[in-house]
Amino acid sequence: MKLGQTPRFVSRLTRDTFALILAGGRGSRLKQMTLWRAKPAVPFGGKFRIIDFPLSNCVNSGIRRIGVVTQYKAHSLIRHVQQGWSYLRGEFGEFVELLPAQQRIETSWYAGTADAIYQNLDIVRIHDPKYILVLAGDHIYKMDYGPMLAYHVEQNADLTVGCIEVPLLQATQYGVMTIAEDQSITEFSEKPEIPEPIPGSDTHAMASMGIYIFNAKFLYEELICDADEPYSTHDFGHDILPKVIKQNRVVAYPFRDPIKGEQAYWRDVGTVDAFWEANLELIGVTPELNLYDDKWPIWTYQSQLPPAKFVHDSDDRRGMAVDSMISGGCIISGATVRHSCLFSNVTVHSYSTVNDAVILPDVDIGESCRLKRVVIDKGCIIPDGTVIGEDPAADAEKFYVTPNGVTLVTPEMLGQEFHHVR
Repeated sequence: MKLGQTPRFVSRLTRDTFALILAGGRGSRLKQMTLWRAKPAVPFGGKFRIIDFPLSNCVNSGIRRIGVVTQYKAHSLIRHVQQGWSYLRGEFGEFVELLPAQQRIETSWYAGTADAIYQNLDIVRIHDPKYILVLAGDHIYKMDYGPMLAYHVEQNADLTVGCIEVPLLQATQYGVMTIAEDQSITEFSEKPEIPEPIPGSDTHAMASMGIYIFNAKFLYEELICDADEPYSTHDFGHDILPKVIKQNRVVAYPFRDPIKGEQAYWRDVGTVDAFWEANLELIGVTPELNLYDDKWPIWTYQSQLPPAKFVHDSDDRRGMAVDSMISGGCIISGATVRHSCLFSNVTVHSYSTVNDAVILPDVDIGESCRLKRVVIDKGCIIPDGTVIGEDPAADAEKFYVTPNGVTLVTPEMLGQEFHHVR
């Protein structure tokens, strides 16, 4: 914590802050995983959903007034938030409020990220915040927003943008910034074809994390002006930021580990490859994202499930898991699981092998199956003798195979229906 950023100073700022989590996106790059659910509702890390990470960051940071803005196929997301995040006490000014697209102002759905907040301005104003924290609902990271709020105030900024360094080849998927020596942002380009590298680097660009802190009155004015602009796409990255950096004090906040001083863990699990890789990273002995950190817990809703169980112990039929994460309710029955992440209520039957796999909840894997480098979506029933991950061409005829050779399997691909409870 920097000089002047006393805990009391920071806690006063967090109490004056209203957080808005933008959770309405489909996440089409996740392919069929978002056929029946919004990206923030996708399960992650064995027992969580993606939305749990920004929500937990808010609560752990002392920001207890939170709005979750939803739109695309939000039923499972809304149900999860209602079940897992209703413990905050409204009489103490603490809440997680769901803000679905409901045509409050316009006769259309949310047209963009800025429009999503504009259409809820009357609700936001009721809470009379001094600062508004805008968050993307689909990234995996742990972050204390308190120091960023203190930085925003100390910089006398109208807007502060959280940022990270990303490789140039990936920067085309982000908003890319040019930053002056005083940390002010001088240029902003949303998903540029040719990203501008950081000064002194040929390999990395400075990218927006989709985290913004606005002075509340400043945000209201900008959203109202943008709503009246006929040629605007009503998006923060495309419209609001490029405009305000020319006229206002807009600064960058590099996201760094407070102890090590190096760039902190942050993942956009926006593709099947990235989702598979980020889940399997958690299996490591000392992963960058520590889910066992009791000082910064990730909160979620979870069913009351029995412990994981491993049964049978003969030479040809041994229930075992090695170098893996196995969640509650799982039964490994005479099968072998290696370097895999199994979510809740997964059953793997005898003589099957599962390697380098991410298995989402409520999956039943039959006998004598061989699964490798796969993501199995929630509710799949894998028939006896199924082999996936050994012949990419054959897999591609039935399933989705990523550029890196990971196979995604959903119930629909197996001729099964499960969409109503995703």
